This record gives sequence, C-alpha cells and structure tokens, in this order.
Amino acid sequence: MFATHWFRLGACLSVVVAGCSLVSSCASSPTYGTDKTAMEQLTDDLGQSVSLTGPDPKNKGVKYTPRPTLVLPAEGQRETLVAPQQTVATKDNPQWLESPEETRARLVSEADANSDNPNYRSPLASSAIEGGRRTTEAQTQAYREARALQKGSYVDQRRYISDPPPGYRTVDDPAKLDDVGEPELKKQKKRKKDAAIANSGKQWWNFLQ
Repeated sequence: MFATHWFRLGACLSVVVAGCSLVSSCASSPTYGTDKTAMEQLTDDLGQSVSLTGPDPKNKGVKYTPRPTLVLPAEGQRETLVAPQQTVATKDNPQWLESPEETRARLVSEADANSDNPNYRSPLASSAIEGGRRTTEAQTQAYREARALQKGSYVDQRRYISDPPPGYRTVDDPAKLDDVGEPELKKQKKRKKDAAIANSGKQWWNFLQ
C-alpha cells in the first residue's frame, strides 16, 4: 500500500513537470519573424477554428480616399484647345525609308518604263552583272576569294582579330601551305596492321620470312 502511494505520487509529479516544461518551451519559443510565439499562434488558431464570425480583415481600420476626378477645361475653352500633333511615322512622309523590296520594285518599274530609251542605265545592272546575273568570270573570282577567305590562306592583311600578324604568316616555301600531311586512310591502315602484329605475338620481320 505504501509503495503504491509513492508510485502514484511520482507519476503525478512527472506529469506536472512535463506539462510545465512544455508550457515554458512554448512560451519561450522563437517567433520566426512574427509577433507571436508558437503557443500564442496555437491558441489563436484554436480560437478561430471554433469562432462563428471568423477572423477580422487585415485592412480593418484603413481609410481609402476616393480617386479625384479629371481636371476639365472651362466650357468656353474646349473649342480653343490645341489639336494633337499628327504622327510622322507613316508611309506618306517623304522621308520614310524604303524597304529593299520596295526599292527593287521601284527600280524594276523604272527599267520597264525606260525599256525603249537606249541612254537609260538601270542601277540594278553593273559592269559585272548581265541581265541580273553575274558573269562566269565574276562568279569564278568571287568563289576563289570566298574559298581563300574560308581556308585562311590570305596573307595580305588581318581580316579578323584572331588572325596572327602578317609577319607570322609568311613561309619560306609556299607549297607548305597546301601540304595536308599523310592521309587519314593510310594512317588507319597502318594502325590496323600494327595492331594485328601486336596481337599475334610475332615481330614485323617474321612476315618477311
């Protein structure tokens, strides 16, 4: 009987200590950037869950002033207002820039209108263009220049910032510029032959026997 009494007393004290520690931890818990602790927030949430009216709006007590009306001129001054300026960004403006398609259409129409005039020279035609197309010589020259530019075989000047100075691009023999080295097919055959010899366990002179 005496042991049972002390057991009940110890259990009650343990429950009281645990409850006090829980309350103290909740009361002294951090607010995490809010103005309430965890216990206060829990109490508010429980109160709002059983409340019939719901929480108060956040903007309660805020006074909103109505937007002022537009300022209008007097009755006698409405007819004397300055008219708005017309936009100049239209095709009717003589300074409006022509598109490439419009320029070509205008030149074609001028060429058609002066088809019977032997002294008329259309801007679409030039010394290197015949009937709107380049001559064979002009096409060949343009291809060679583009090919030289692609290969980087020009040594007259620096065309790009990544090009080295002209002094570093000169060689003693110009034929070295066209030397591409040993063909890759020949290198591949040589590698296969060396691999076959290495895997067979024989030396290269055994094939001569």
